[in-house]
Amino acid sequence: MRISRKMEHVHYALELGQSRQQGLSDIKLVHNCLPETSTDHIALTTEIGDLIMSSPILINAMTGGAHETESINRELAIMAREKGMAMAVGSQMSALKNSEVASSYQVVRRENPKGVVFANLGSEATVDQAVRAIDMIEANALQIHLNVMQELIMPEGDRSFVGMLKRIEAIVRHVQVPVIVKEVGFGILKDNAKQLQDIGVRVLDVGGSGGTNFAAIENARRPAAIEWLNDWGTPTSISLLEALSVYPRGAVIASGGITNALEAAKALALGASAVGMAGVFLKVLREQGTHSLHRFADELHQGLILIMTALGAPTIKDLGHCPVVIMGETAEWCRTRGIDLTSYADKTNRSK
Repeated sequence: MRISRKMEHVHYALELGQSRQQGLSDIKLVHNCLPETSTDHIALTTEIGDLIMSSPILINAMTGGAHETESINRELAIMAREKGMAMAVGSQMSALKNSEVASSYQVVRRENPKGVVFANLGSEATVDQAVRAIDMIEANALQIHLNVMQELIMPEGDRSFVGMLKRIEAIVRHVQVPVIVKEVGFGILKDNAKQLQDIGVRVLDVGGSGGTNFAAIENARRPAAIEWLNDWGTPTSISLLEALSVYPRGAVIASGGITNALEAAKALALGASAVGMAGVFLKVLREQGTHSLHRFADELHQGLILIMTALGAPTIKDLGHCPVVIMGETAEWCRTRGIDLTSYADKTNRSK
């Protein structure tokens, strides 16, 4: 029996892994030899728009929509509950079309009744579908994912993207929860960020390249691969700086190939208010099991506490004001695109 497309995505995500070329090696945290703080003073609470989150680590959208994926979402939801993390489900369109697979998403709310949970749909969704997706899991927010290149490479994918902005704007105006627009791994740059800001989108998840590569995944599923598109997209470091040239601090989530506390701290120091991780959680869960998954979450939090203590940044907001030096391809791209980086290295200017 043929496995579902959802499980094919899980299989290839694990098989192909992550490139880790997310650009964060270009970001250098500036050492503080007089931090004047203690690990006991560190608070990991953060805010994204109107949402208050106990942890800056977000379990980002992965899967759902097939009976085989329910156990994955159950384990991730339990970790979200135990570790105080927000969690996004994968695209719920399949459940809107087939109620039999709705439980693969609803398990997240059942396991984490008081947690922060994000619903998820693509930009093809209508207002009615958005409301139904939110109600399905009693979501605190709705992610609308953008995946144009994935759809174009996908043999059964969409070929028309007319009206995306109008549909997103209608959803923003009519739903009762915050709307977060996210990329799935190709990045959101300043031009598109401005378009989204203009229609009322208050929070972006930049979803840069360097993590799970949906171009490569869809090419692995194709009879005739279009492999020259596997490198499509913009690294996370660049996508984050582009988005922050338009959106204020507190309104941007960094995701795309972030796998450890140091990379997370760099993204937060640049100005992200939360960091989304998906592929690395899936890999640990499937290859090492639940106990290792929970231990990995603890290591992420402990690592952030150590780094924040070393930098003298007791809060996530304070971390966003720490000086960083931006080098390499990331700096060159930003200079070419007219994005000013001078204030990032100057703590005095960044704290204003």
